[in-house]
Amino acid sequence: MALPLSQLPIEIVREVRQRKWLAFLVFLLVSFGVLGAGFVFPYKYQSDVIIFVDDKNIIGPLMEGRAVTTEINDRTSAAKELLMTRDVMEKLATDQNVFPDASMEQEAVEARIARLREDLSVRPRGDSYFSVGFSASSPIEAFRVAQRLGQLFIAESNERKRRESRSAYDFIDKQVKSYERQLADVEARLKEFLSENTDGTEQEANARMAQLRNQLELAQIEKQELESRVASLQQQLADVNPTIRQGRTEDAYRGRIQALEERLDNLRLQYHDTYPDIVILQEQLAELRKQRELNAGDTEQQPPVEGEEAVNPFYQELSAALSKARADVATVDTRIASFERLMQQQELRMERIQANKAEYSELTRDMEVNREIYDDLLKRREKARVSMHLDIEGQGLNYRINETAQYPRNPSGPQFSMFAAAGLFLGIMAPFGAVAGLLQIDPRVRARKQLEEGIGLPVLAEIPRVRTPYEKRHDRRLTTAVIVLAVLAIAAYLGVVVATHFGVL
Repeated sequence: MALPLSQLPIEIVREVRQRKWLAFLVFLLVSFGVLGAGFVFPYKYQSDVIIFVDDKNIIGPLMEGRAVTTEINDRTSAAKELLMTRDVMEKLATDQNVFPDASMEQEAVEARIARLREDLSVRPRGDSYFSVGFSASSPIEAFRVAQRLGQLFIAESNERKRRESRSAYDFIDKQVKSYERQLADVEARLKEFLSENTDGTEQEANARMAQLRNQLELAQIEKQELESRVASLQQQLADVNPTIRQGRTEDAYRGRIQALEERLDNLRLQYHDTYPDIVILQEQLAELRKQRELNAGDTEQQPPVEGEEAVNPFYQELSAALSKARADVATVDTRIASFERLMQQQELRMERIQANKAEYSELTRDMEVNREIYDDLLKRREKARVSMHLDIEGQGLNYRINETAQYPRNPSGPQFSMFAAAGLFLGIMAPFGAVAGLLQIDPRVRARKQLEEGIGLPVLAEIPRVRTPYEKRHDRRLTTAVIVLAVLAIAAYLGVVVATHFGVL
């Protein structure tokens, strides 16, 4: 049967009074046990370095678009990742200024590196700040390690920036040289192709073919004109006698004049007066008329003579003109054959141009693409060069120690004073708490109400406990002794706490 809660405080006090020595012993064990735990508790001293992230210096707006500064988005995780690297941890673990008395053997260094990684902490402190801290059982060790961590982080971050920018510049420079070689190779192949294939472009070939076709058509038209002229001359030559009979001199001039006039009339039917043959005939007629007038007086005094046959000059002229016309036809035929041969050669040239067009297009395309990439890489290389110099000069994203490590005077976490206060409080409350727990599981009946609720019947009478005067005196003496010992124990407890606080213990 459970004890009612209203009766619990009375029973707790009664049980503690009955077991004073046991309660005093529990007080001593708990209070001094907690105080002893405070002595052996591994206190940790924390020392932090506050680092400021300077990413808004004046060089940024000035070099915007011309250089790219090294940036780190998640600064806290990036800083922790950098500090956790093997190089940083090994430099720190083997630093004689931080661990002057530590062993430098490989096993000891490895153990120290593991402890450094475990006790290292990086925490954000606002938008542009974060802290690098280290906790250790020794305050001087925590201070030295935190101070050295800040220095190593600044040095390693600057070195990493310079290394990254240098690596980026070297990579882009290598790509520039590679594309430069590719571009030179493509240009050499294009030059060799153009030197071996002198047919020109398709546009030039088409223009040349059109020119040859035009000249061929003109030659064919000229041939038709010459053939018409040959036919006309042959017809005229058939109507003219090869020889003529000349009588008196006047008759000779008359016949020649008539023959030239007939030829002139025939030519005027086909050509204008400006035609060269017409002009020549007109000059010949004018000369013959002039000679006839000069010889007119002489012929009147000469006696008439019998005529004689002579070669007809008009026939001779027609024969000469016919021969010349036939020669012109042969010349034009030769020209037409030459044009046709040139056109055949031009067709073969166009076939070669079409065959080489794909290769030429591929070469020019490769050259254009390589040149475009090469020009872009040149610009990027110059940007990378400026960025590299910015990182070398410490511009762009920069880290600066805003607050150096401070020597920790008090440990982080629970301190000895907290153990002391908790030990005294727990020592006093432990007997009462233990009695309260025992009363809850004790099956004995201690109160009237407990019995009534348990059996459901009213209790008619309750016999109180009666103590003798001796028992009362003995209880008072015992209580006084316990109180005195408790006061002495508390005084000793406080003395130990004060001595520890002032460094005596």
